[in-house]
Amino acid sequence: MRILFTTYPDKTIFHAMVPLAWALRTAGHEVRVAVQPEFTDVVTQAGLTAVPVGRNPVTWRMAERNPEQVEAERAGLPAPYDAAVLDPADLDFETMRDGYQNLLEQWHRLDNFPLIAGLTEFARSWQPDLVIWEPNTYAGAIAAEACGAAHARLVWSVDVFGVARERYLRLKAEQPAEKRADPMADWLGTYGGKYDFDYTENLFTGQFTIHHLPASLSMHADLDYLPMRYVPYGGAAIVPKWLWAPRERRRVALTLGTTATDRFAGYAANVPDILDALADLDMEIVATIAESEQKKLTHVPGNTRVVSYVPLHALAPTCDAIISHAGPGTFLTGALHGVPQLAVPWDFDEPELARRAAAQGGSLSILADQATGESVRAAVLRLLDEPAFGERATDLRDEIHALPSPNQLVPRLEELTAKHRSATR
Repeated sequence: MRILFTTYPDKTIFHAMVPLAWALRTAGHEVRVAVQPEFTDVVTQAGLTAVPVGRNPVTWRMAERNPEQVEAERAGLPAPYDAAVLDPADLDFETMRDGYQNLLEQWHRLDNFPLIAGLTEFARSWQPDLVIWEPNTYAGAIAAEACGAAHARLVWSVDVFGVARERYLRLKAEQPAEKRADPMADWLGTYGGKYDFDYTENLFTGQFTIHHLPASLSMHADLDYLPMRYVPYGGAAIVPKWLWAPRERRRVALTLGTTATDRFAGYAANVPDILDALADLDMEIVATIAESEQKKLTHVPGNTRVVSYVPLHALAPTCDAIISHAGPGTFLTGALHGVPQLAVPWDFDEPELARRAAAQGGSLSILADQATGESVRAAVLRLLDEPAFGERATDLRDEIHALPSPNQLVPRLEELTAKHRSATR
């Protein structure tokens, strides 16, 4: 088969795709990754074949120039996706409609418009059998429908996209016919007219959905889901020599991801306050802190090792606990090794993933703007001293390892591709 992956240029999202791309490649299938030109180096660094399409984006640069928009998004899940975590009885059709319209104007068009024409042109030329796209990159669904390929979303976290859409459609059906506005369907439908296919909800949610979360953490709409074991990949990785040596005392990792520094003005949690609060404890704190944030540290406690980067899949197995932002890649890497975790979430999907992880029992959660040094210290001591957290973290590890690996998922993808691929192509 020929399989085409596509995403807008975000490293963490692309990294979530790499293990499956390689599983398909090593199974003998042809794999290409179509991205905007400036992102091709990230793809080729992963050992995959990049296809530059369209033109470079402006979304992140716009976010940097618009502090009010950034702060509004950091306040929580941007409407309408917060609908996925609210009581359905509290949902309002007009609010969700306006939320979709706002997201369409502020993000989705900007993320997708530079991709659509070039991606569709390449797809029609190369004729992939399957297109795999992440849930914001609707250009992938458009290109697949335009060339008759099967297509799937690869969801990297809780599926707020699918659940919110399902709830919106339910509210829409309850409205008078003349008030059933649907900004996303209208927008996606225009490409159906341009490329000669009919609008269906597959353009929004794919013909099927691949996702990384075990059942205890998952959020599902009434869609066809394929769970897949998370395999960590974070780009080029070198294991430092200090990580070879046996530990002399308990180790806690502090890692708050790259989005906070790449996209926003810095970490939402107060890192100096957290490090100071842990300074007198008999443990080693390994803090992976971006160089731009290291400059804000006036001092480093004696029990803290500050590094710009260390591969988390190498660090996590040596840790007794992890403090993180609950980014899905970060959280799942720790969970793969049965490590109890303290989540200090802030942005988009992080609070809901953290809430579900805490409900599972192997983690604790404190919102980043409430994560004082004192509260983090108390939570870390609970994770280390109360055996129940380790036991439930082990349960979560076992649940994740029971999921099919990317390689084991390949035969099922072959079946679904044959089922959904257009017979008229």
